Amino acid sequence: MDQRFDRLLPVPGDARGRLFEAMRHAAIGGGKRMRPLLVVAACDLFHVDRERALRVALAIECIHVYSLIHDDMPCMDDDDMRRGKPTVHKAFDEATAVLAGDSLHALAFEILADPATHEDPFARCELVTELAAASGPSGMAGGQMMDLVAGDTLYDLAGVTRLQQLKTGALIGFCLEAGAIMGRIGEAQRTPLRGYARDLGLAFQIADDLLDVEGNAEAAGKAVGKDAAAGKATFVSLMGVDKARTQATMLIDQAIAHLHGFGEEADLLRAIARFAIERDR
Repeated sequence: MDQRFDRLLPVPGDARGRLFEAMRHAAIGGGKRMRPLLVVAACDLFHVDRERALRVALAIECIHVYSLIHDDMPCMDDDDMRRGKPTVHKAFDEATAVLAGDSLHALAFEILADPATHEDPFARCELVTELAAASGPSGMAGGQMMDLVAGDTLYDLAGVTRLQQLKTGALIGFCLEAGAIMGRIGEAQRTPLRGYARDLGLAFQIADDLLDVEGNAEAAGKAVGKDAAAGKATFVSLMGVDKARTQATMLIDQAIAHLHGFGEEADLLRAIARFAIERDR
């Protein structure tokens, strides 16, 4: 991904240079790149050309990075560190951070709409539609809004689950849907992929909540312990550490079970699922 972002974001020799430098600061270096990897793994199920799969992977990472830039700003989560380096508004300024996020958001759809991504305009249209839905008020942005008011709202387990299905799960869901779209796979064949994405997304978030309680800021590359300090309900605060860890493991087992109809072509998806709860960042 770093090489692709390097090619996507050459710094122009004009007044826009600072904007491009900020985008590069956020996009290049660090990060798990789990969402791009999920896209590639899902595309591999249906023998999609790797170069085309990587274009979709780049688009989803543009959306993810934009969301991190905005989420780190003082008006939202107010974080100073991300991926082991200063957040964009700290390294540059708040106005530049807003524009950097906005620009990466726009680039994602520009990439998907390009014929180089898929020769079928209906496939490109479906990719754009699905990513827009996953990113907007019925997806990630809606979940972020729920998270912003979490300190003043008494969410129960169902409420936290809903929040995370939107904030984290929607983009993960797109990654698997993208593989089916690129492979021109029908609705019936998408059911196991959606089940995998649903269970993986929740397990991934439980692992994040556990890292916020037990993790190391240096390994994570960002602050830990912020949810408890803000009084937010999380899977860990509602279930306890042991039950949360057990639940995450059960969800990963379920996610992998959804892939029973696939052979070795799904091994990367299985490995990603296991990594989701074994990581330290």
